[in-house]
Amino acid sequence: MLNTIFRGPKGLIGTAALAAMSLGAPALAQQQLSIATGGTGGVYYPMGGGLAEVINANVDDYSATAEVTGASVENMGLIATGDADLAIGLADTVAQAHTGTGRFEGQQLPMVRGLASLYANMVHIVALESSGITSLSDLRGKRVSIGAPGSGTEVNTAAILSANGISYDDIDEQRLNFNETADALSNGDIDVGFWSVGAPTSSVLNLATTQDIVMIALTEEELAAAMEEDSTFAKTTLKGGSYTGIDEDITVLGIPNVLAVSSEMSDDLAYSITKAMFENISDLQAVHPAANETTVEFTMSATPVPLHPGAIRYYEEAGATIPDDLRP
Repeated sequence: MLNTIFRGPKGLIGTAALAAMSLGAPALAQQQLSIATGGTGGVYYPMGGGLAEVINANVDDYSATAEVTGASVENMGLIATGDADLAIGLADTVAQAHTGTGRFEGQQLPMVRGLASLYANMVHIVALESSGITSLSDLRGKRVSIGAPGSGTEVNTAAILSANGISYDDIDEQRLNFNETADALSNGDIDVGFWSVGAPTSSVLNLATTQDIVMIALTEEELAAAMEEDSTFAKTTLKGGSYTGIDEDITVLGIPNVLAVSSEMSDDLAYSITKAMFENISDLQAVHPAANETTVEFTMSATPVPLHPGAIRYYEEAGATIPDDLRP
């Protein structure tokens, strides 16, 4: 049953309208956990739904739901205000929240902790083939979806454009979520859309079945400039065949996604969730292939904030060496 929850987080988050979908909560669950995800056209929502199912089946006395949100920036605020118990966010946004930098300047959220790093986003820059747009410099003067307000896509887009000398004064920026961006491209209402998302993602898959799309590749110089602007960017490969019409491998910017919680979560609960996720990772992989990247090793190398002590307990039991910067 679909419910709409209206909450009023403080500061930069503003009033959030969240659609919450219960995913098979066990009848005897006593405490409810909310998982802040993103839009339905991305990967956060199915990943959050899969995690909710894992919790429901394997963590005694708890029931979890995945909630549709504005994604990374909003999600960190929901963790801080206690309106979400777990949240998925892009590594740069999570790091900014924890340190009070970037979008969180003057609003540091020191309680943000990591449970795990889930998978790497890939920055998609998509246009219709008929647009004639083939490079980042072609975006000047164009109608560009830079991502939903409060999303990691918006943060990533700003970093890429700024690093390469393009300001919002140079484009007609529009803040649309993934499904809205795909629809606007298909309808000719915008020229270019940015996605920072796991691949493949449903909204681009659906767009590519009805329209001939192009994926704008950044030059080596543009990639290097973006990585200098944001140290959490790294080069990765979008495999050819990921979408209809995209036949060749493309080098794109990648950035990890972090499963975050508050430091106020009990050690036992954080331990139980982390243990349940990794011991039932095949269930999460069955929901979305991005979970193939969800490993202890990836968490140790890609998490930008300290881990929750309960998660550390699990990782130490699993034999992992915990880097000093991941200890609170």
